[in-house]
Amino acid sequence: MTSQARGDAAGSGDRGGQPGASRRPQVLLALTGSVATIKWQEIVRGLTEAGCDVTVMATRAAAHFVAAAADGPAPARVHTDDEEWRAWERKGDPVLHIELRRRADILVFAPLSANTLAKLAHGLCDNLVTAVARAWDPARPVLACPAMNTMMWEHPHTARHLAELAALGYRVLGPVSKPLACGDVGNGAMSEPADVVAETLRLLGSGAPG
Repeated sequence: MTSQARGDAAGSGDRGGQPGASRRPQVLLALTGSVATIKWQEIVRGLTEAGCDVTVMATRAAAHFVAAAADGPAPARVHTDDEEWRAWERKGDPVLHIELRRRADILVFAPLSANTLAKLAHGLCDNLVTAVARAWDPARPVLACPAMNTMMWEHPHTARHLAELAALGYRVLGPVSKPLACGDVGNGAMSEPADVVAETLRLLGSGAPG
């Protein structure tokens, strides 16, 4: 393992939880396969300006939109599935999805795609993002900001999956109704970045599960 990988994944105990006066809140932002991922930099900048440290991870599908949204220097490094495997070479090496969970005070899915929503509802953990969610401390808040086509949002599976997230203590924000990237008009758009930031800060302040 490289010294950089060891340093990025350093940490031997859970350091998340209620932020103290001398510690900046640690936000773990999860990007999933929705075109709303192109707004990720706005969310990161808003949280950073509010005094948070933001760590970002992305599914393979989300990485496509991260690249499409590139506009100057990125405000944060984006961790990916490939890095999870590259970072581990031998017993004793840090496991990335565990280290990311240990450092974070809150987990924010913005956007949360229909596919990842279904995975979370059924407890699947086949990538970095869902592995973090499966290993998440239920005492810490999780914010889910769905983003999908209107017909996907209105599909019966969606209500069932959201009920599962509610049972896990997730806080769901949105979606909102507006013209969608696909050309349809209706409910399914991710809440505005400013609203995602505001709700994240509210949950951090309350210290309560989502």
